[in-house]
Amino acid sequence: MDIHEYQAKEILSGFGVAVPDGALAYSPEQAAYRARELGGDRWVVKAQVHAGGRGKAGGVKICDSDHEIHEATEGMFGQKIVTHQTGPEGKGIYRVYVEAAVPIAREIYLGFVLDRTSQRVMIVASAEGGMEIEEISAEKPDSIVRATVEPAVGLREFQCRQIAFKLGVDAGQVQQMVRTLQGCYRAFTELDATMVEVNPLVITSDARVIALDAKMTFDDNALFRHPQVAELRDKSQEDPREARAADRGLNYVGLDGNIGCIVNGAGLAMATMDTIKLAGGEPANFMDIGGGATPERVAKAFRLVLSDKNVQAVLVNIFAGINRCDWVAEGVVQALKEVEVDIPVIVRLAGTNVEQGQKILAQSGMPIIRASTLNEAAERAVGAWKNDLSQGVRMRAVS
Repeated sequence: MDIHEYQAKEILSGFGVAVPDGALAYSPEQAAYRARELGGDRWVVKAQVHAGGRGKAGGVKICDSDHEIHEATEGMFGQKIVTHQTGPEGKGIYRVYVEAAVPIAREIYLGFVLDRTSQRVMIVASAEGGMEIEEISAEKPDSIVRATVEPAVGLREFQCRQIAFKLGVDAGQVQQMVRTLQGCYRAFTELDATMVEVNPLVITSDARVIALDAKMTFDDNALFRHPQVAELRDKSQEDPREARAADRGLNYVGLDGNIGCIVNGAGLAMATMDTIKLAGGEPANFMDIGGGATPERVAKAFRLVLSDKNVQAVLVNIFAGINRCDWVAEGVVQALKEVEVDIPVIVRLAGTNVEQGQKILAQSGMPIIRASTLNEAAERAVGAWKNDLSQGVRMRAVS
């Protein structure tokens, strides 16, 4: 789960990381009022979206007056910002963050991520702040400093000092860097984050170390331990299909293809997508309905997949162990009865109670295309899609 910059800064501030004074606004008038509350004579207005590269896309404006703030935010609210991270569809701007400008002397990149190779938290830092880490890696790889943290002892002060020295931080700011690094690490570990990124971390002309921008992402599976973090979720920034799936306990990732997938198990779902590609088709989604594939759960999965306007065929691939094929078959039949479906539906069942499942499908009277193997199912799904497409049929389903 991603959160907004202002939310990440509020969290990091609670762990001792210094951040600029700022306030949230939901309208141009409120943004101008927030600036007057903050005081000063220069402010930075930032669109709050779940994406990097906002500055290049016009989502960050430096303003010297109330009038400039009003004009800048009036051009943001209700618009979509498009960056290399949002894709062409962009992200809607519904709130902005107004910050007091700070005098920047230098910028540093700082990131905390999970390194699966070492099975440790890794700190990635660079003296070339203000750039995306991908750009830094490509253009100035020698500037990157890496350090892993031993989980048994945590991030120690000597490690923080080593990182600060490698970044060329002046002696007078080293202790502030130690506090910043340890605060980010504590936030990462105590809140089950998967990433903490401060870019840039700035050293100001008056020798302060301040997190000028911040991003945090969290492990969805650990949110039950942190309700205060779960409450920060902004569904307006998410793919609506993925948000609906999460609310229904389904694992779903939307793709750009036209063959919808309903599968149990992440590995089998990946194999199903690969097989569809090999057969000449394009998967419309990744979906793992999990181990408890009750008829109601399968019907929910159908509605979700069919809500995608691009889906022109549905492939159900179930290998039942904990699941039961008869449950899945009942769910498919139930979904086809409740939902108006005018696209091909291909079902492959294997495992527990497969005979009963096949019998339910055969006796349903529904136009279900059955398959015995994954290869056969993928070929029939692609073939059915291409056949309907060649006939000029625009297939659609309404949930």
